[in-house]
Amino acid sequence: MAIELTDATFEEVVLKSNKPVLVDFWAAWCGPCRMLIPIIDELESDFGDKVKVAKIDVDAHQEFAAKYGVRNIPTVLFFKGGEVADKQVGVAPKSVYSDKLTALI
Repeated sequence: MAIELTDATFEEVVLKSNKPVLVDFWAAWCGPCRMLIPIIDELESDFGDKVKVAKIDVDAHQEFAAKYGVRNIPTVLFFKGGEVADKQVGVAPKSVYSDKLTALI
């Protein structure tokens, strides 16, 4: 399971991480967001401890969605060294996410 982020835990888990971090900005009512869940789970399994995989519910925790300009969901941001290194808006094939993570390792 992906790490469930909150506004309070985002900085510690994502920005201070020594590993690349995939962050899925999502909401429970969002159909495409639900379509992305199995892909996110597979990526976590595939990459193991090489990366962190996390999710943040934009309805409950809006601070970092606003900070990073997330206007559409799902939006997946890829962090390395506390900075956004890449992004994917909307649902894409698993290979798109996998390639982006591989480039950050």
